[in-house]
Amino acid sequence: MSITTVRFKVKRQNSLQSQAYWETFEIPYAENMNVISGLMEIRKKPVTTEGKAVSPPAWEAACLEEVCGTCTMLVNGHIRQACTALVDEVGIKKGSTLEVELAPMSKFPLVRDLIVDRSKMFENLVKVKAWVPIDGSYDLGAAQPQDDHVRRLRYELSRCMTCGCCMEACPQFNEKTSFVGPAAIGQALLFNLHPVGKSLEGDRLDYLTSEEGITNCGNAQNCVKVCPNGVPLTQAIAELNRQTTFYRVKKWMGLIR
Repeated sequence: MSITTVRFKVKRQNSLQSQAYWETFEIPYAENMNVISGLMEIRKKPVTTEGKAVSPPAWEAACLEEVCGTCTMLVNGHIRQACTALVDEVGIKKGSTLEVELAPMSKFPLVRDLIVDRSKMFENLVKVKAWVPIDGSYDLGAAQPQDDHVRRLRYELSRCMTCGCCMEACPQFNEKTSFVGPAAIGQALLFNLHPVGKSLEGDRLDYLTSEEGITNCGNAQNCVKVCPNGVPLTQAIAELNRQTTFYRVKKWMGLIR
């Protein structure tokens, strides 16, 4: 039986303080439709399957090519980018209909419907000083040569788009802990590997040895499984475990002040 319609069940909530509820919308099936194009179609005529006219579901999207990270949501219970979630792949077939359930991330404060506030991720990047310090913009000439393995790792770490998938999947990142999360740890290693960013390595390692740091990681490895860009988060965690251990030993011995 060929597919003729797509049914979207959307979890809705007007604000963090209001009650959550579900609404179902049905639209005509189109080949190569993704979740975002489905939400766009619903927005044209937001009428539920019960025939009730409602406000269109609120959601975020920008690049539509899995680069910006804004369209992260739960699609049929799995955290991912909605722009690359093809209905043909994620939908559950029921007769001539594909069913798709959409819900917001649960680890970040809700703004409305499928939109959450990911400010915590950016605040954590500040905590690990995820930047390269400069004292001007003048030309310093060619950078020093770098080992190709290090260059390749830096590139892989730089692919993080702060989408929040790893934070949603991490069992240690929740309202009961102060864990900084895998995304910030990956970026801490990225800038520790940078020839200039390395000047702040001590500050980063000092923070990562605090109660918010790397010892909170339970090594569940969920983060690397859900990362849409394949950022080697478990490798970063392992390397920073080694770096922080050496750092604490040196500090205990008085070699670092």
